[in-house]
Amino acid sequence: MTALPSQTSRPDLAALILRVALGILFLAHGGLKLFVFTPAGTAGFFQSLGLPGPLAYLIIALEILGGIALIAGYRTRIVSLVLIPVLLGAIVTVHFAAGFFFSNANGGWEFPAFWIVALVVQALLGDGAASLGRKLT
Repeated sequence: MTALPSQTSRPDLAALILRVALGILFLAHGGLKLFVFTPAGTAGFFQSLGLPGPLAYLIIALEILGGIALIAGYRTRIVSLVLIPVLLGAIVTVHFAAGFFFSNANGGWEFPAFWIVALVVQALLGDGAASLGRKLT
C-alpha cells in the first residue's frame, strides 16, 4: 500500500474509509464463522436452512478473503460485486422472514441491505487512496 499523498482527493479518502470499514466487517463475520461457530457448525446451520453444507466453506472463504482484499484495496470493484450475492443469500434465507428492522428477533434485513448499498457504492468508487490496486497499476 502507498502512503496517502498530500493531494489525496475527497472521493479517494471516501473510498479508502468505506473499503476498510467494509473489509473489517467482512473479515469479522468470516472470522466469527471460522473461530466461534466453526466451519462444521456453520455448515450445520446452512443445512438447517435447506442449503448445502459445503456452501458454508465457500461463504467463510469469501468473507475472509474478500475482507482482506477490501482492506488492502485489491480488485475492490470485483470483490465488492462478488460479495453482494453473499448478502442477498443472507437476506433471503435468514433475515427477510424477521422483517425489516435488524433489532427484531433473529435480525431483520435492513443491515445486510445497507451493506449491499455500501458495496455498490464501493464498486462505483473503486480502490481509492492507499490501495494495493493503485500501487500495482
